[in-house]
Amino acid sequence: MKLIKKTLAVSAITLGILTASQQSSDAQEFSHDFEEASELAKKSQKPLIVVFSATWCPPCQKMKKSVYPSTEVKPYHDSFVWAYLDADESKNRPLMSKYGVNGIPHISFLSPGGNLVGHFAGAVSPEQFTKILDQVQNDIAKTGSNSGSQANTERKGSGIKR
Repeated sequence: MKLIKKTLAVSAITLGILTASQQSSDAQEFSHDFEEASELAKKSQKPLIVVFSATWCPPCQKMKKSVYPSTEVKPYHDSFVWAYLDADESKNRPLMSKYGVNGIPHISFLSPGGNLVGHFAGAVSPEQFTKILDQVQNDIAKTGSNSGSQANTERKGSGIKR
């Protein structure tokens, strides 16, 4: 009986480790340093997604757990550089001011050259987020990979407006 209990315990622990390992490999990797992410975006010629968030914000945590790692958004993971910045950290306040963060979650999209392409605030579904990512990619393709609109844009419906 003891052998069965030990075997079950070891199996449960192993399964837990394997499941956690699989979940972490499915999750999107975020940089927590804006300068590092900006440099990577420029070098890789990929647009930059800057997520302003906080641990105490339920919509932020919902996006982090359900939207960014979703099967709908997963195909976009390698098409962008992702930065996840804590709105409560004082080092991020100048960036929040620069990108007009008035509420969280707030997501800004920058061209590889660092120009603002668009932004929105609030939580969205994975389907809505993929529509926004498609729009950002299209906007960058129209304006050139290093430029991007300087216009202040906000979410309207399932996308970002000019």
